[in-house]
Amino acid sequence: MPVTTVDGVMDLLPGDVVDAVVIGGGAAGLGGALMLARLRRSVVVIDSGTPRNAPAEGVHALLGLDGTTPAELLRRGREEVRRYGGRIVAGEVTSAAPDVPSAEGDPRFTITLSDSRSVQTRRVLVATGLRDTLPDIPGLAPHWGKGVVHCPFCHGWEVRDEPIGVLAGGPGSILHAQLFRQLTEDIVYFTRGTDLDDGTRKRFATRGIRVIDTPVAEVRSDETGITGVRLTDGQVVPRRVLTVLTWMQARTDGLEGLQLPMADLPGGIGRGFVTGMAGTTDVPGVWVAGNATDLAAQVGAAAAAGALAASHMSADLAIADTNAALVVVQSHNNPSSFGHEENSR
Repeated sequence: MPVTTVDGVMDLLPGDVVDAVVIGGGAAGLGGALMLARLRRSVVVIDSGTPRNAPAEGVHALLGLDGTTPAELLRRGREEVRRYGGRIVAGEVTSAAPDVPSAEGDPRFTITLSDSRSVQTRRVLVATGLRDTLPDIPGLAPHWGKGVVHCPFCHGWEVRDEPIGVLAGGPGSILHAQLFRQLTEDIVYFTRGTDLDDGTRKRFATRGIRVIDTPVAEVRSDETGITGVRLTDGQVVPRRVLTVLTWMQARTDGLEGLQLPMADLPGGIGRGFVTGMAGTTDVPGVWVAGNATDLAAQVGAAAAAGALAASHMSADLAIADTNAALVVVQSHNNPSSFGHEENSR
């Protein structure tokens, strides 16, 4: 069976137990892998090759790398991880489950890929990211990441001064409208059946935000992109950019065996993994970082979260190594009672 490569490099799964497997090759996963590899930990990144921000033309508000394409940013990240001995393996995880711990109680996990390859590891960093579910409006999805955006900090500058429409999806859309108003004077708020009290309508009016209560029927477009929003009464409101709040769901494929707790976010905007400080979880030996737990994190924050989780993983591994070494020394200095009995016969 042919082995898929990443960036044309064939990184095979090792046969030995590794210190850490990172599930997810985005900013959080690579940030964590880099931290682990620089501390001479054996680390394998499992990369499905489906980053959330693939449709975007550039990564923005990332100091020193603003405007870099998502593909180029990940290519550089993979190169840096490999430079320190880390492996980037292309594949999709179908199973991640705890194994019997080592004799010293050190956790063990087996990670299995869709092509039946597997690797055993001492620690796991889940950095699978999330999936965005768009509102079910005809004509909307094809423009995701281009004429349809969700974050004023990520894409706002690029759509400045354009006629923008806010497709409301909940209370969070109200703030969305006010943020995007900073970028354009031509903004329309489509309520789409959501509540908008009189106070908010007055506030919108003071900023020149036009409110339309008529239901949305479809998004219109041509070869240049979005051209407008057609309402159920037949009226077409000219727009070039639409902003939406997506339903954000942490990617959980193949992770059921870890039994990681999850929770809904306030405001009904999504569902992610529950973590403590530095990405710790209720499962010993497993950390979560990036959009899988912090659904609103931008690229820089996700990479930093991966690095922070990895630093704590490294500390945990160091303590485990010391404990194991102590057991060996004590065993050498204190023969077992079984050995004494044998010698006395």
